[in-house]
Amino acid sequence: PAIKPITLRLVWETRKAVKTPILGLGGVETVEDVLDYVAVGASAVQVGTASFTDPRASQRLVEGLEGTLFSANVFTINEIRGRFLSENS
Repeated sequence: PAIKPITLRLVWETRKAVKTPILGLGGVETVEDVLDYVAVGASAVQVGTASFTDPRASQRLVEGLEGTLFSANVFTINEIRGRFLSENS
């Protein structure tokens, strides 16, 4: 979806400015979308429109995320949270 690059940038900028929890949303349909938001600093991710076409979208994403993290030897989501943040960005 066209909104995702914009919202990813906003999550990234907001995370650099504040330390409060941030919800990433907009264009979340795949495990890769979830990982994108977490990597730029989102504390959680909301699945919206994808749930209209697939009522099990959230469950499918959680299960897929678990498998993806396991395959990558990542034991907690916190290991990748904010990975694309830097003090100089």
